[in-house]
Amino acid sequence: MGLMAGPFSRPPPLRSAAADVCRPRFGLQAIRPLAPTVVRRPAWGSRLALPARRPHPPKEQTTMTNDKTWRLATQAVHAGRPEVCPDFIPTVVPIQPSVTYRYPSMDMLDEVFAGTQDGYVYARYGNPTVTALEQAIAALEGGGQALAFGSGMAAIHAALLALGARAGSAVVAAQDIYGATYTLLDGLLSTQDVTATFVDTSDLRAVETACADLEPVALLVETVSNPLLKVADLPALADVAHRHGAALVVDSTFATPCLVQPLALGADVVIHSATKYLAGHGDVLGGITITSGEHRQAILEVLKATGANLSPTDAWMALRGIRTLALRMRQHCESALQVARWLEARSEVSRVLYPGLPSHPQHELAKRMFRGRGYGGVVAFELAGAGQREVFRFFESLRLCLPASTLGDVHTVLLYPAHSSHRGLTAAERARLGIGEGLVRLSVGIEAVEDILEDIEQALASLA
Repeated sequence: MGLMAGPFSRPPPLRSAAADVCRPRFGLQAIRPLAPTVVRRPAWGSRLALPARRPHPPKEQTTMTNDKTWRLATQAVHAGRPEVCPDFIPTVVPIQPSVTYRYPSMDMLDEVFAGTQDGYVYARYGNPTVTALEQAIAALEGGGQALAFGSGMAAIHAALLALGARAGSAVVAAQDIYGATYTLLDGLLSTQDVTATFVDTSDLRAVETACADLEPVALLVETVSNPLLKVADLPALADVAHRHGAALVVDSTFATPCLVQPLALGADVVIHSATKYLAGHGDVLGGITITSGEHRQAILEVLKATGANLSPTDAWMALRGIRTLALRMRQHCESALQVARWLEARSEVSRVLYPGLPSHPQHELAKRMFRGRGYGGVVAFELAGAGQREVFRFFESLRLCLPASTLGDVHTVLLYPAHSSHRGLTAAERARLGIGEGLVRLSVGIEAVEDILEDIEQALASLA
């Protein structure tokens, strides 16, 4: 019997979606073993000796729909459609764009609808390519069960709703959290009578007080905050949250599983903007939640109801990006540390924020939590005495580094928080958080670090 809770539930997690391409759960014939093959090395200049081919399947097992009695208009609609699965497994997870699925018999379809047979019925409730991405990310996070969304913000919203963010409830969040998350809490959810309180999560006493006073449904933090790069003490925050009945929700976009796996440190829900390091090439918009079975089902119900799905094509592209995640993150971290050290020695820069620098307030915490895996690919720095005009001139002088409202790409990008990620905050609110008018967020790419530094140097010279 399948493990699914209902006709529109997804298949159980952590089964190989790549190997499942031809399994009956997709409504197709099971794999049969290939006939023995003999491959001979061809002589130089001769035609390649191909493996012995297996006989064509009998007519009733033909792999493509084709009835010669059909008229042209009907053939155009139906010809070439797969009937059974061929006897091979692709080495790359395929894109499965189908919105609906059919099965060899109505009895099997009935079992899928009843939830007694694993399978897919409608794309909003599950898709094989998306499942492959979810399984891959759950594996990287060291366990749990993942769900994919059309954006990181959709993932955060769904997680909070699933955890009980509704009229009369409260959420405690880090005060220097990503600007769009701040707007979600202070704007949209506040209109639904959800109380959001923002605290300095590096002050555990303040977090304890807020949780004791509000009894929130969730404590929402970022492993490394955006854009001030504060490092959250996840084990300590998990302890505070759980003592007061709250779930610890961790946005770990900046760290990625390469640096830390928050579930192992007490987090209840981990969130990634897959747009950033996971996909890594600036061509995917997506979000991920990773959590336990109990929370996953609640989040899935929100996903099904809101339709905030990730497309199969975007899932495939994100999965392709993940294949090089470890290599990319190693280079991001190495280059970011070099850039941070270089910036710290520049007179044009008044402040550098990077967890890998001894001057960072949570440097020792970052060393303990990241265990020598690196400190991330983002550096924040303040241009000395600069305001918007000087920052704009600096950005416009860059030739290699790109001004762009994202991070985690293979190319180096910069962002001006005051007019982009935190534009929704007033100048007074930004100042209270420590986001000055001269603050720049730099996402260091995988280019040669010497070229990155030369470009920044010539742009700094424009400020003289």
